[in-house]
Amino acid sequence: MVPAVDSPRARAIVAALAVTQTVGYGTLYYAFAVFLVPLAADLGASTTAVTGSFTVSVLASAVLAVPVGRWLDRHGGRALMTAGSVAGALLLAAWSQVQSLGQLYAVQAGIGVASATCLYEAAFAVIIAWHSPRRRSSALLALTVVAGFAGTIFLPLTGWLVDRHGWRTALLVLAAVHAVVAVPLHAAVLRRAPRAAAPPAAAGDGVRAVLADRGFWLLAVGFTAHTAAIAAVGVHLVAALIAWGHPPAYAASVAGLFGVLSVTGRLLTTGLQRRYRTTTVVAALFLLQALAVAALVVAGRDAIAAVVAVVAFGLGFGVGSIAKPLLLAERYDTRRYATIAGVLVVPMTVAKATAPLAAAGLHSLSGGYGSAFLATAAVCVLASVTLAALPRVRPRSSSPRS
Repeated sequence: MVPAVDSPRARAIVAALAVTQTVGYGTLYYAFAVFLVPLAADLGASTTAVTGSFTVSVLASAVLAVPVGRWLDRHGGRALMTAGSVAGALLLAAWSQVQSLGQLYAVQAGIGVASATCLYEAAFAVIIAWHSPRRRSSALLALTVVAGFAGTIFLPLTGWLVDRHGWRTALLVLAAVHAVVAVPLHAAVLRRAPRAAAPPAAAGDGVRAVLADRGFWLLAVGFTAHTAAIAAVGVHLVAALIAWGHPPAYAASVAGLFGVLSVTGRLLTTGLQRRYRTTTVVAALFLLQALAVAALVVAGRDAIAAVVAVVAFGLGFGVGSIAKPLLLAERYDTRRYATIAGVLVVPMTVAKATAPLAAAGLHSLSGGYGSAFLATAAVCVLASVTLAALPRVRPRSSSPRS
């Protein structure tokens, strides 16, 4: 008998993905920051040149977003996510052996491809497929709350491994963790979701119809702008706080609040959307972030004011990851969710890769972080306005896709 949506199998899939996403993000994404300095020193390269390989990784995942989405819509996530996890483990091991920048860039491009197949976007597609609209919000919340601690777990763990054993051995340990945890869970627990019934024709089911929908482009602008703001602040906050006169340890500690605050923001969003429209809640949080980052420019030299502003900004730090799949599933045919999400992910990923560079350029031109953070505040306002302008849709009767 084929398990139904919202069944014990669906709950097991959420639990498994919560674990694999925590490990996947910890090893394939967050650990890079710890390896940056020792890797650059060992290769005899600048940190800027090494950071460029990370940008290549992010852009490689963007290139694969739509093809991966189409595969997920047609075949489900088990084979692809298992293969991506295997590739991720092998590439982490290969990373430990690089001897030149060229090899590093090649490995990071491969990690970007592996990430596209086994991290959040693929996991969201599987969860959307296995849950009815009534259960999606809680399922996505469970996944993102657990995975939100990936950095909290793996940044200090990776730092300890590098201090004790060096960066090459640390990468081999992370490769083993990834292989032992993510590969068997994806292979053993994931299954193809039950086949969906066709939704009402009036909803505009085809991908072309989605691309012709004004609401889709409002979502694209809103979430792309928000991704740019998050990336810019995430990369430059520590340097900005130091430039405003705070000690490095204080700056790093304040920036570290983002991990816990992203989880808090997701919990807050899920609770509020039971009483208010999701778009209203998300737009309000994006506007709060605009006010917070602007406040940093004005009062960032004061230690208490800086913490208050960072807390306010941090509440919206992880909101996009839970709101985007909910809004897409609410508006469009979930049998094509992964393809539609893949189209949306492309500009978001490009923004994630380029926004920190743009902020660095503004800093260089103006000689301070004020202009960069004010531009980021304007981008948050844009994100808020576009989400608030999203038209209502009638509830859809479709079940998750196969």
